[in-house]
Amino acid sequence: MAKFKTIEVFSRVEHKYIIDGDTYNYLREKMDKYMYEDGYSTNGGFYTICNIYYDTDTDMLIRNSLDRPVYKEKLRLRSYGRATDDTKVFLEIKKKYKGVVNKRRTVLKLSEAYEFLETYNKPVIQDYMNEQVINELQFFMNLYKPVPKLYLAYDRAALFGKDDPELRITFDTNIRTRRSNLRLDSEVEGKQLLDKDCWLMEIKVANGYPKWLLDILEERNIRKQSFSKYGTEYKNYLRDNDFKVI
Repeated sequence: MAKFKTIEVFSRVEHKYIIDGDTYNYLREKMDKYMYEDGYSTNGGFYTICNIYYDTDTDMLIRNSLDRPVYKEKLRLRSYGRATDDTKVFLEIKKKYKGVVNKRRTVLKLSEAYEFLETYNKPVIQDYMNEQVINELQFFMNLYKPVPKLYLAYDRAALFGKDDPELRITFDTNIRTRRSNLRLDSEVEGKQLLDKDCWLMEIKVANGYPKWLLDILEERNIRKQSFSKYGTEYKNYLRDNDFKVI
């Protein structure tokens, strides 16, 4: 298992693209000159990210997000692969304001995260925790009273720019979801969110795209589009249960 990244608070712009497998292979070959794999995905391999998304009883956060407001936020618990009680996981608030994404996250043991999310009582602060983020998370919980709503996992390959460490590109495949057994210490399985040959590419930058990246995207006429894993699943959930789709 790879080591956790130490970045806990950051801002960036994220753009998303739905691509097929041939395009993925093309991009990986072209990007190899300019980017390197992160510590999780070595030698072209993938790692699995597991998430539990939290929302209000009435799904207020995701419903607000689908309305595309100027400001939106979400709460999720994340592990790298299937977790155990002692596994260190990330609990984070993800905010988006005028297209800029801001993440505030802290490391917790899974057992500590579960207790925090169930009681809203802060854990005893340890050296691996970010106390300021813990305070922000507690405020968020007291405000929204969030409960677990969705399990969402995917396999990811991730790259960083050789000349620009702020440039990060991720490729997600095998995106699966479920609305039962909402725990990170359970099996990593669920219903497929996208068609078999669909990949989600996200380009995350603090500044603009480098010219070489623009040229590569233009060569294959790859265009960004709006896409949310949680949002897409929620709309599918409404449709499958004969609720009104937003």
